[in-house]
Amino acid sequence: MLKVGSNTGLHECTTFFCHCAELQGSKPATPPGSNPPAVSSSSSLQIRCGSEDLLTRSVLARSLAGRLLHRSSLLRRRRRRVLSVHCLICRTVGPMEDSQEIEKQVQEEVISDNGTEKKQETRDEMLSRHRKEISQLQKKEIEMKKAAARGSKAEQKAKKKQVEDEVTRLSANLKEKHAKELAELGYSSGGNGNEKGNLDSLIKAIAGVSVANQPDRARVSKAQQKRDRRAQQEAEREQRIQAEQSDTISDRTIENEKLEKKLKPLGLTVCEIKPDGHCLYRAVEDQLALLSGGRSPHTYQELREMAAAYMRKNSAEFLPFFLSENLIEDDSDETLAQKFENYCKEVESTALWGGQLELGALTHCLKKHIMIFSGSFPDVEMGKEYKSAAATASLSSSIMLSYHKHAFGLGEHYNSVVPA
Repeated sequence: MLKVGSNTGLHECTTFFCHCAELQGSKPATPPGSNPPAVSSSSSLQIRCGSEDLLTRSVLARSLAGRLLHRSSLLRRRRRRVLSVHCLICRTVGPMEDSQEIEKQVQEEVISDNGTEKKQETRDEMLSRHRKEISQLQKKEIEMKKAAARGSKAEQKAKKKQVEDEVTRLSANLKEKHAKELAELGYSSGGNGNEKGNLDSLIKAIAGVSVANQPDRARVSKAQQKRDRRAQQEAEREQRIQAEQSDTISDRTIENEKLEKKLKPLGLTVCEIKPDGHCLYRAVEDQLALLSGGRSPHTYQELREMAAAYMRKNSAEFLPFFLSENLIEDDSDETLAQKFENYCKEVESTALWGGQLELGALTHCLKKHIMIFSGSFPDVEMGKEYKSAAATASLSSSIMLSYHKHAFGLGEHYNSVVPA
């Protein structure tokens, strides 16, 4: 449809009438707004047919333009796909080219080192250079893995496999090169068991030789890792204790002197117990063995379980002391009962230090009178109801412990008190 309500519409109408006139081979028609000449009915029919032809051509032209725009859009999409594939290929091939470059650099460094040092390289110098080359390979492996961790999951999986293969190849080549260089110094892999002639033992002496993805590397189980971690923590604890024993003197010495003055008139002395977090239970175990005249009827672990079970069963008696001795955070979602249950689990299954709560439970479990001597605080008695009438004047049937506040900087400690 033609718009006639504006200057643009008037111009289009004028152009339309001119085209119609050209089709008839006559003069241009008079634009709208002027007095048109008189035309016959046949002339008006011809003009109408010409206008319909022009409209049809206009529709066809628009349709053709739409098709051209659609094809142009398709071409742009195909171009984007080609560019994305090209970028992916560049990212995948990039790490491989970098690995080849690093291999060439290592070879050039080896050649330059051999050129500058024509004199024979010593074993220590060679091992030092080998460590440097292995360190470079490890750094390159990290860079290649970082570069491979881009793109979709499928792309990352494919690039990861390529990086692993490339690292394995570079590691094998480097190991073979090192073996050849060591063989030139007189070390062979087929020795007769002699350590000096055994190439494998010499290669193992190279620090940092462990490169990832080596198939012959033994895997350590999680249980073994946990045991190793505990052993390491125990060794570190022993080292700290020894260091503190040599450093902390004043408070511990004063406390021990006061305790000795208190025990000496009673004919008693302190028996040292291992400070490993189980000291309270180990001291009670030592006292039970002393009272029974041989082996203790309960181990320290069994004493832990007995104390935890008694506290669970009589939680109402222990909860007030639990609240006073333990700081309870307000932002915790656990109830008081849950917190007390978790505490009991720690008592029976970990090396949590024991204190007044556990001593109170043990005196009822064992039905024994417990006497705790201290050089820093007044002596404490627990379970007086279990003290026999015959032994009222003596402590022969009581469990006797010593409490040390300044024994170690790591925390409180309990020892066993025995006859001198």
